[in-house]
Amino acid sequence: MCVIIIKQKGKRIPREVAKTSANINPHGLGIIWLDTFEVTYHQSTAYKLLDTERPFIAHFRYATIGAINRENTHPFRCGNNKQEWLMMNGTIKNLGDAKKSDSRVLAENLGEIPRHKWKQELEGYECRFVSVNTHSKTYQIYNKELWTQRDGVWYSKDNVIEDNLIAVYGTLKKGYNNYYSYLSTSKFVANGETKDKYPLIVSGLPYLIEERGVGYNVDVDVFRVSNTTLKNLDRLEGHPVWYKRKQIDIKTKTGVLKCWVYFNIKETAGGKVYHKSYSQKAKPLSFWEKEDVVESKKYESIFSNYGYEEPKSVFLTSILDEECDDCEFDIENEKPICVNCFQDLQHDAFSNYHCSGCDEWFTESEVLRFQS
Repeated sequence: MCVIIIKQKGKRIPREVAKTSANINPHGLGIIWLDTFEVTYHQSTAYKLLDTERPFIAHFRYATIGAINRENTHPFRCGNNKQEWLMMNGTIKNLGDAKKSDSRVLAENLGEIPRHKWKQELEGYECRFVSVNTHSKTYQIYNKELWTQRDGVWYSKDNVIEDNLIAVYGTLKKGYNNYYSYLSTSKFVANGETKDKYPLIVSGLPYLIEERGVGYNVDVDVFRVSNTTLKNLDRLEGHPVWYKRKQIDIKTKTGVLKCWVYFNIKETAGGKVYHKSYSQKAKPLSFWEKEDVVESKKYESIFSNYGYEEPKSVFLTSILDEECDDCEFDIENEKPICVNCFQDLQHDAFSNYHCSGCDEWFTESEVLRFQS
């Protein structure tokens, strides 16, 4: 994961790009300001600092190797070369450990290598790098072919650039099953409906047939997604073999948007019941599931698995009324529990929590909501 952003003076990156970068990579933000070549470190939530015309190189970290702390936040000094700094996007096997990140180890190792050999060394890895010399006030990009340039700004990954509008009508809708795996970090734009009528069929799972004028103006959720997310959705939907992605008009409260929609090309609409909207129902809880919920109070995981946007439903609230009416979670004195696998969560020294059991991350506000 991680992302490096290089921006020159007079340009701006969209605030949504900075916000998405922080959401996807919540474990630290390092900035080298290219007008002064000052190095500053922040929490990822300080992404609004990048809403400026000042030139900078910024690194948002997603931890894969090494502890989550200030010491493992990019950039890193290159050994004893106090004027040389390194940022990296990628992972290098067999470097680093539970305490020290692979990027930090690599930067230390570079200090032992002659400067003119850095390019050969760094371009031997399938990673993206930028080195900065704060004395000569210069920087160098490595493995440039792996980067993306948009509007004069360089990005080490394109998953923070959300250029594509997509309208979803089934399990990808906000709060439903596949939303959490594919769209939870993308920007939700609006609820809407197809400008033209189409047949929406619900047979186990929902699918849309490209027969305009038949059926209803189908209810959809509109998201703005990156190229990477769009490719992941293509794989999920089997585009273009089972479903085909096409752009159609979607009506929202603020106007008509041209959005991508997936149409089933293996089925026909004839003789089937048409629907205006697809709603996902919760799976009924078994007796033992109810007992587990009441005993552990870890009910959030059940709802996240079956598409509920809010963690408490009327159904489970009625089960837990006597158990939870007066319960409050003291985040300072009690160790929070993962709502997915019930392992203890570890604080990252910023405002996030990590579960070593399922490798999920949670914000402090999410932890407070889950445990209350």
